Order: sequence, then C-alpha cells, then structure tokens
Amino acid sequence: MSRVHLLSDTLASQVAAGEVIERPASVVKELVENSIDAHAQAIEIMIRRGGISLIRVTDDGVGMDRDDALLCLERHATSKIRTAADLATIGTLGFRGEALPSIASVARFRLTTREKEAVAGTEVIVSGGKLETARDGGEAPGTQVEVRSLFYNLPARRKFLRSENTETRNIEHQLNLQAIGHPEIAFSFVRDERLVFQLPGTKLLRERIRDLLGSELLARLLEIEPRARAKIQLRGFIGQAGVSRASRAQQFIFVNGRAIESPVVGAALREGYHTALMKGQFPVTFLFIALDPAEVDVNVHPAKREVRFRDPAGVREAVVAAIRRTLESDRHTWQEQFRGPPPTQPPFVRPESSPPLAPEPAFVIAPTEPPVRDQSFAPPNEKRPTLPAHRFQILGVLNKLYVLMENAEGLVLVDQHAAHERILFEELRRRMEEQGVPSQRLLLPQVVSLPPRDAEWIERNLATLQKMGLGVEEFGRHTFKLESLPPFLSGADPARLLHDVIESLKSASQSTSPLRLGEDMIAKTVCRHAVKANDPLRQQEVEKLIRDLLECELPYCCPHGRPTMIQISLGELEKKFGRKP
Repeated sequence: MSRVHLLSDTLASQVAAGEVIERPASVVKELVENSIDAHAQAIEIMIRRGGISLIRVTDDGVGMDRDDALLCLERHATSKIRTAADLATIGTLGFRGEALPSIASVARFRLTTREKEAVAGTEVIVSGGKLETARDGGEAPGTQVEVRSLFYNLPARRKFLRSENTETRNIEHQLNLQAIGHPEIAFSFVRDERLVFQLPGTKLLRERIRDLLGSELLARLLEIEPRARAKIQLRGFIGQAGVSRASRAQQFIFVNGRAIESPVVGAALREGYHTALMKGQFPVTFLFIALDPAEVDVNVHPAKREVRFRDPAGVREAVVAAIRRTLESDRHTWQEQFRGPPPTQPPFVRPESSPPLAPEPAFVIAPTEPPVRDQSFAPPNEKRPTLPAHRFQILGVLNKLYVLMENAEGLVLVDQHAAHERILFEELRRRMEEQGVPSQRLLLPQVVSLPPRDAEWIERNLATLQKMGLGVEEFGRHTFKLESLPPFLSGADPARLLHDVIESLKSASQSTSPLRLGEDMIAKTVCRHAVKANDPLRQQEVEKLIRDLLECELPYCCPHGRPTMIQISLGELEKKFGRKP
C-alpha cells in the first residue's frame, strides 16, 4: 500500500499559510504592504481583541476589477512579477502571490475593491479558503480587506497566540515600521474603537519620527548625510553617542523601502558606534539603505524579513563609514558649542595640599623607553600645550566628581572620571597604532592546530598579527607556534585567543584597525588610572581636562559607552522651577 499521497487543497493551503501567517501582526504586515504597492496615499487599520476578532485595512490605492479580485485569491497569482528574471529586480514589497490566499484559508475573509474610474466595485467573501460570495459592491475607490476570527478553523494554532495586549503590541510595531519606512503615506490606527495614532503624510522623515515617537527622541538623533554617486546610498537618523536601548525595538532598518532584519547591518552598526555604545545595548537607528535591486535577494525568507546581499562586505563598509562620519560631525558640533574666549575669573582654586592626581597607566609602548608621565594635568608652573580656547564658565565641582559648567545653552555636567578615561584611552590607542603593540615572550611557546580555513587566514595575515603583538609562526601543516603575546593578554589561553582573534578580525570591516583587539584591556587599564571621585582638582587642571576632552574623537562618552557630559538646557531648568509650563 502506498504511503505517499497528495494533500487536499484545503490542507495544503493551511500548511502553506503557516509559513506566511504566524500571528495577527503577520496579517497586518501583508495587507499594509499590498496597500503600499497599490500606491495608496492613506491607509486605515482597525483591530479588535488584538487582531484575533477583527483586522480591517482600508486604502485609497488603485483598486482591482472583478477578474483581478477573484484571481488574487488564487495561490501564486500576482501582478508584480511575470518571469524568473523579475525575481532579480524586485521593486515591490510583495511579489509571491501567497498572502491573500493564505489569510483567506485560515479566517473569515471579505475583500471589497473598486478602481477609481469604475461605476461599481467588487465584493468577495471567503471562509476557510472556500469562496462563498462574489458580487458587485459600492465601496469607495481603493481596497478594503476584513479578516475575522483568525485561525477559527485551526484551534491548535490559535492556542499558540499570546495575550491580546501582546498581539496588539506586535501589530503596532509592524505599523511603526511601515509608517517610518513610508512617511509620505498617511496612516491611522484604531484599536477596539479607540484611535491610537493618526499620522498625516509628510515628505520629511524627521516629521514622521516626531509624530510617532516624540520630539524628545528626535532632538537626540543625528542625520546621516547621503554621499553623492555612491553605489550604496544611506540616509536616515541615528542616535547620538550614549543614546541606546536594551533591545532592538527602536532599531529600524530598511533596504529599498523594505523593513528587514540583517546580521550584516546589525554588526556594522555595532562596529560603527564601537566605544560609543555600552555593552548589551543597541543603538537607536532609522537607517535607509538604497542599492540596485539586483544586488539584494529578498526571496530568502517566507515572511521576507531577511535579505541576502550580493556584496555584504560592501554594505558593511558603507554602514560603518556612515555611522562614524555622522558621529564625527556631532563631535564638531560639540566643539563649536564650547569654542570662544576662556573664563576671565577663576571660580575656585584647589588647596595646594591636595593629593596629586593618579599617574598615567604603567603601560609603555617600547620596553626600552622610560615611563612617560602624563602631561594632561601639568601643574601651572610647568609648560602646557597651547590649545584652542572654549566658551564655557567653570562654576565648580559637585561632590568632588561632577564638574559644573555654564555655556550658552544652560548647565553642563562633566563626569571627571569618565572624561579622563576617554582622554587616556585615545592617547594610549593612538600610540599603539603609531608604534605597534609591544610583545612579551612566553616562557614556553604554545603550539596550536587550526582548521584548514582558519590556518589559511593566519598565513595571509601574519604581518597584521605581528603588529598586534602576537608572535605567530608556521609550525607544520595547519599548525602554528605562538611565541609572544601583548602584556595585557599574558594570562590568556593561547588556543582560545587565536580563535577569538580570527573571528573578531574576520567579522571586522576593512577600515577597522586590527589593533582593536586590545581595546577592551586598554579601557580597563585607563579606568584604574583615571582620576576618581573624591580626587580634588585645581582650576587649571579642570580647564585642561575639559579642553582635552573636547579634542577627543568621541568626547561625549567614556570607552565603556557611558556619557562624559550632560547638557541641561535653560528651558529644562525653567520647567523645573515652574517658570515655563
């Protein structure tokens, strides 16, 4: 007896629907994307009970005639591609022709549609994949889709749905993605007869972000300036250094208008922020990537959430460069904010009997050089480097930790420990990049065997590893001898270390310095040696601290990503004191 048999059309449709329709948010995503592809200028979404009871999506797009309205409910019927070659140049959000038949097979489904010039429209009703009614309708031009009793014919599937509040949050997240990705379209969202948001169409992304997420967040974003004639165009906004979240909830990434999740782009964001981002945190991003559709494959995931780039390294390089460039522009803004004549009256003087500052980390670039004394806090009678003056008035030091300053915007608080950490970190890293990393010979060389691909990578990058202070040489087929390590890695397991080095440098962009390997240890070292709380400073030392901080590459955060400076505007102070509503 044969054990292989064909599934019924109904069962096959329900199985296929499981790949596309996971939850109510999946239905909303597919229907809204169809509305966008139909050139809608306004889209209305209404749900009840987290979308389980009702989902209704109404648009003012081009609509369909009766033939198309019936045909769109057949599996793999679509107006968006015709040949296999079209798959390589997809410019629409939908293209497979699976969404509507999948939804109709697991719900009570009603479609009404009308073309703008048509006298009458079409109404189609389907229950559980079975056509019940097809007749003329009198709806306004555009398309309206109602989905009721989702998964009513799949009780086992319905049990896996979350609470109504959770499903609603998932739907709202999907709508946020679509609204941010297409600010030119007006969106309105009604939940259980209550208006959640109503967003007018706008040409400016910043206005959509403000309307959806508030002006407070918008004020802490930096705009990415597009580069002309680049093959990969990037635009959008990213959070300032120190602006981050504990999850990816506010990490919006779009490729050719499609909201995506991409490990390549995610890794590039982390690399671009680098020490401006605390570990375990995620940057706030509204990133739009535009490239030739032939350079990206969107047909790799049933829900179209993931994409595959033809040149992932190129995309990564472009994203890293854009993030660094944008953060660099913010540094210039910070510097200009403080430039101007120096204060004329010293507000305070530290007693001469105060203890000296902590010395620079005992880390010398070349073993033969004498220890270099930190000059960043030289006493007044010693020669100090000439630095540009800045526009700030030092008011004092709070709790022997926070430097209080006044500028044109209001009050500025500086964490003296975090500020000194950043100064020492960048100075030590600069010396390492210029002179290389000193190495320390191991008492007993370690022999490490590697997989063929890793061994080949080591062979091609021996010069880079030597510059990093790793004394590695070939010792047979796929085997290497490790003879020396940087002093800050002397306690590491050699085999584990080589594997970590390979993985970290393989995943780094071409513009990344290979010396980044030691940056975590540098950060720990300078943390121990930077000025601490309760270390009182002279006025001249505080002024030098601020000037040196503002000349750093990333002055607004320490090497661990914590902020060094906080601005409290005059407007905020006036609100605190009740002078302004």
